[in-house]
Amino acid sequence: MIIPIQYLYYMVGIVMIITAAMTLRDASNPRRYSAGLFWALYAVVFLVGDLLPTVWVGAIAVLMAVIAGFGGVLGGKHQPRTDAEYLESAKRLGNKLFVPALAIPLITMLGTLLAKHLVFGGTPLLDPKNTTLVSLGVGCVIALGLACQMTRETPMQGLRESHRLTDALGWALVLPQMLGMLGLVFSDAGVGKAVAHVTTTYINMDIRFVAVAVYVVGMALFTVIMGNGFAAFPVMTGGVGVPVLVGVYHGDPAVMAAVGMLSGYCGTLLTPMAANFNLVPAALLEIDKNAVIRAQVPTALVLLTCNVFLLNFLMFR
Repeated sequence: MIIPIQYLYYMVGIVMIITAAMTLRDASNPRRYSAGLFWALYAVVFLVGDLLPTVWVGAIAVLMAVIAGFGGVLGGKHQPRTDAEYLESAKRLGNKLFVPALAIPLITMLGTLLAKHLVFGGTPLLDPKNTTLVSLGVGCVIALGLACQMTRETPMQGLRESHRLTDALGWALVLPQMLGMLGLVFSDAGVGKAVAHVTTTYINMDIRFVAVAVYVVGMALFTVIMGNGFAAFPVMTGGVGVPVLVGVYHGDPAVMAAVGMLSGYCGTLLTPMAANFNLVPAALLEIDKNAVIRAQVPTALVLLTCNVFLLNFLMFR
């Protein structure tokens, strides 16, 4: 039996359906009906999105954007635990608290590396086309079981905490997926060609180092705008990377892709649009939502500067 990627989508969809139901029942939420509809629509995409016409899925995405844009996604009031309760729990569990969290990346790595050996009767256990994501889903399920066993809580408590965190993040939770879609839209709309026209018209690309700097910095800036390096990559690579760095200067495309994505990740460190990297940790730690970004700014700028020289040195060896 193959564990397909669809099972992971179903799990996410079920969690979103339960979140929508909890939101609708939350009398402390001033926008519980619109917020409940928002999470229900999101669940539909995961549960039956592959069965719906693409136009319908696009309409759902637009409707979700309208709901969020008009302030329809707000959270309710959750009663936090007292400091004494947190301290008692920390003393009781100690460093065991890290076990469920570390189990997720460990199982994901093992599943990815050992997938080719997990074959029974000629049938692979994990979906060969999506080994890493399926392994991630398996890791999350196992980590939930470990957390329940350690804390002596039920999976329902995990869903309640999921609802609390979802309320804290709001519509920003869906940004990674939405921005990934935006990158494809930009690519199909010819934004890459527009970028190529602007850069070659107003910037002296006859100087190789300038061309490299434009590509590296452009990757970071587009990532800041779109919140996703994967969304920025087709735009900058199609506009500058392939036609200029590879086509004109005959650089190594593999090096260009590697350093380009690393430059995009520098932009990820600088933007609240990268909600899963920058807003989720702040929400979990209950600190200022921009605190994580402020701490990352020096690292991002230094690494981005190094990337310009790194790409200029490695790509044309």
